[in-house]
Amino acid sequence: MRIAHVITRMIIGGAQENTLLNCLDLIREYDDDVLLLTGPALGPEGDLLSQGRAGELPVKVLPSLRRDIHPKWDWLANREIGAALKDFNPDVVHTHSAKGGLLGRKVAWEMKVPAVIHTIHGAPFHPYQSSLAREFFRRCERWACARCHHLISVADAMTDLMVEAGVAPPEKFTTIYSGMDVEPFTRAKEHRAEGRKKYGFEDEHVVIGKIARLFHLKGHQDLIKAAVPVVKSQPNVRFLLVGDGILRSSLTQQLEELGLSEHFVFAGLVPPSEVPMLIGGMDALVHASYREGLARALPQALIAGLPVISYDVDGAREVTITGETGILVPAQDVGKLSQALGKLASDSALRQHLGSEGQRRFTTQFDHRTMTARVREVYLEQIAKN
Repeated sequence: MRIAHVITRMIIGGAQENTLLNCLDLIREYDDDVLLLTGPALGPEGDLLSQGRAGELPVKVLPSLRRDIHPKWDWLANREIGAALKDFNPDVVHTHSAKGGLLGRKVAWEMKVPAVIHTIHGAPFHPYQSSLAREFFRRCERWACARCHHLISVADAMTDLMVEAGVAPPEKFTTIYSGMDVEPFTRAKEHRAEGRKKYGFEDEHVVIGKIARLFHLKGHQDLIKAAVPVVKSQPNVRFLLVGDGILRSSLTQQLEELGLSEHFVFAGLVPPSEVPMLIGGMDALVHASYREGLARALPQALIAGLPVISYDVDGAREVTITGETGILVPAQDVGKLSQALGKLASDSALRQHLGSEGQRRFTTQFDHRTMTARVREVYLEQIAKN
């Protein structure tokens, strides 16, 4: 098949890693012709396609495809996507992210591409927007969903959210968990000593990690507040924050005011290849975002054999199963978050039990080859229908 993927930007992030692995699998496993259309990787998150990560994947960067709404840029991006797709003549157009998804679906639908597919990595509308913005983005998504043949959700929670919002009927969705290269994570604990030494952790330290941009709605402030009673009762606990962003200075100030600076380490922005090593040095992972489709850090930690603590948002409950793979906490409940952190920090046998079950349950399910095989089945089903 000839398959074009469209995504707004290839920064270092879960949706982008998912897309890259999907594209490379289609080439390597199925000998498909694949083209990736993307805008510039603008922002502090870093460029996923740097250092040769794209491999043999043909990539066309469209200068006007930007994340922010801008009439001029969006008009130009519409033309650039159209010209690229006309030249490539795909059997399938598979879109990702809000802007790339809206413009890509519009253009592909008008061109009568046999299969137009969109993956929902996270909803573009959420409760933390103004009601006007939320309704605007909901209507945009409903309009775009009418211009594709099928929708892939990275978690059942995404389907439920979209159906409840009246975006599309349930029969238009298929859940396919976001795939990753699982092997480095299954071997992550082999790098335990290296990962801990790099950030100055001693053998007696219980290290709880968080992998997320230092950005609004990611829950770093909640984690810091929840850590106060934990470190008071268990001074050997340390927190490793992986990621960078605009909140770095304010979080540093919050830690200083609470006297927690020595208990938190900022790893900063790290290349994806180093994430398994970092996870290998942790004893547990916490995810306190207020919204997220299904954060890749959760299955990554579980595949590495670590227990997880997560706010009960979106798809988190599908992998964070209390008493089996970790502890699920009501969103924004700092008290319950603190209790969960303390419970795992104080019980190494519980950490081992939960982590082992998570690894057993989710390693195959989140393998990128499993994802790509299922995605390709969706392509073939839609081509056959249309």
